Amino acid sequence: MTDDERLGTPVPGFTPPPRPAGETLTGRYVQLEKLDADAHAADLYRAFSGDDSLWDYMPYGPFGSSARYHRWAKDYEGAADPVFYVVRDLVTGRCCGVASFLRITPDAGTIEVGHICFSPELQGTRGATEAMYLMMKWVFEAGYRRYEWKCNALNLPSRRAAERLGFSYEGIFRQAVVIKGRNRDTAWFACIDKEWPALKECYEAWLSPANFDAKGRQKERLSDLTRLVRVTSDPALG
Repeated sequence: MTDDERLGTPVPGFTPPPRPAGETLTGRYVQLEKLDADAHAADLYRAFSGDDSLWDYMPYGPFGSSARYHRWAKDYEGAADPVFYVVRDLVTGRCCGVASFLRITPDAGTIEVGHICFSPELQGTRGATEAMYLMMKWVFEAGYRRYEWKCNALNLPSRRAAERLGFSYEGIFRQAVVIKGRNRDTAWFACIDKEWPALKECYEAWLSPANFDAKGRQKERLSDLTRLVRVTSDPALG
């Protein structure tokens, strides 16, 4: 057995990447902006109102008033971890979702995406996928080695989303945390830097206007593209 096999593969020249500073990330369909309660909270509360199920697997919410949501946003807008982004639709100009970078560990080259809450008007759109692409693109171009996605193991839509977006399934952490007085087993997914070039091609092919017909229907599914990149699949999804 060589030292590389016994001790692990060397990582020559690795330099800890920068922490995200809330840089604006702009795509074709959406723009991601650092959370600012005064600028974003009222619009986000409007987008989220009427569907309390959005908060089922979140450690906070639902919010009974715009003032309560504004207070929550105010508490998080300046946080160094998690760093919250607001998703703005570039056609309507409305804020319609949030997502964050968290558990940011530059020395290890690891970072996680989480606190994803997309309003009904954003869910299932090209903008929703592009928001995740823009965040992943920033992560790997900044020099991170590993990008994580974790969710409640009971949250099958989130587990499906992780696989569709190209994250590989890594297992279940049993009794990981207690959320709102209930046990949470956590499903782990991740993608790594060597997978990024292929994943980037998948995203750009799917997001291209050429991938949609005159009625806006996709010609190729993103999950079919990323299936060729993922190293493992979630057994709970069949």
